[in-house]
Amino acid sequence: MGHKRTLAPDGPDGGYSLPLSYIPIEKQLLFNEIKTKWWGANHQIFIRMFNMKLFSCIVLMAMLPFASLAQQAVVTFKKFDKQNKVDVLIAGRLFTSFLYADTMEKPLLYPLVSAGGAVVTRGFPLYPKPGEPTDHPHQIGLWFNFENLNGLDFWNNSSAIAINQKAKYGWIRTDKITKIKGGTKGLLAYHANWTNQANEIILEENTSFEFSGSKAQRVITRITKLTAVKKAIFTDAKDGLLGLRLAHELQMPIIEQEKIKDSERIISPVKRRLDSIPTGNFLTSEGKQGDAAFSTRGVWCKVYGKIGADSVSIAIIDHPLNPNYPTFWFTRGYGLFAANPLGEKVFTNGTSSKNLTLEKGESVTFKYRVVIDNGLRTPSPTQLNTIARSFTQK
Repeated sequence: MGHKRTLAPDGPDGGYSLPLSYIPIEKQLLFNEIKTKWWGANHQIFIRMFNMKLFSCIVLMAMLPFASLAQQAVVTFKKFDKQNKVDVLIAGRLFTSFLYADTMEKPLLYPLVSAGGAVVTRGFPLYPKPGEPTDHPHQIGLWFNFENLNGLDFWNNSSAIAINQKAKYGWIRTDKITKIKGGTKGLLAYHANWTNQANEIILEENTSFEFSGSKAQRVITRITKLTAVKKAIFTDAKDGLLGLRLAHELQMPIIEQEKIKDSERIISPVKRRLDSIPTGNFLTSEGKQGDAAFSTRGVWCKVYGKIGADSVSIAIIDHPLNPNYPTFWFTRGYGLFAANPLGEKVFTNGTSSKNLTLEKGESVTFKYRVVIDNGLRTPSPTQLNTIARSFTQK
């Protein structure tokens, strides 16, 4: 007849042992003495091991929701040659479109849509929305150009410029899409020429976009290499370099101060909002907020506000290999959000300047990351610092 195995309730290892009734009494006494001494010397070790296992399980269980939240979605593309357009879809939903018709005067990404479905870019002038501002028609979506290259203004060129004034402006003409590849990191690359009105080339541009996204986040990494076909001089100017025009909701609220007399004829200043839609605010890596962010340097800057029930933020992150790092932030309450490392003279009130000259054949590279979040809250400075550190590896 076989021995029945039972679980030893006081065993240190949770293993099995024979019932004591099958062991002679003298061996039981010796066994108990050895067991007591061994368990006394080692039980703390097992307690610590148990606690570590329990803690690991708790941490793992706590991380599961965040792991699923951060799960990368698949990026796909739809190319429309006749419209000079490439749609970028994340998890099957439109994130943005790459628009590159010459009539746009520059290639750009428009619109930008958060993971929650909120459009974070202004509609005007392509698809105007009721009540939104209609200033600065050249500010469309997310773009990259500059105000003064060899005396030509690339930044302010638009369909609003009169034909007899166009010679003062420059074009960025996209001539080919060089790469499209889907996946958890979607890749789109193109080649373009920076030209004057006579289509004479000053610079060649090679740009790659990397798109990715998760349940509550969308990310764009842009790497642009500019190569001089002839001597190219970027003269220090305010308008540049990576620009984004924000949705009406992400503008800063406009506040007007009035003086009101009460019943005792005491005058008190009262602030009144002129527009109920804007909710935006700026914050830089150096802690500058609101209007104070303008013309200051920082590794990153974010704009944040409410669109519907969601908190939405857009952060632009500079790269340490970019010229004149960290960049100056060209932020305006009316909805312009730009990183401009080549506007030092304006941003320092003339105390210093930053002109960039490329001789024929020389090149310069600019790298930026744009992170769009939505949900109950937006990324903290600590989280954005972590994202910025990871971007340095790109």
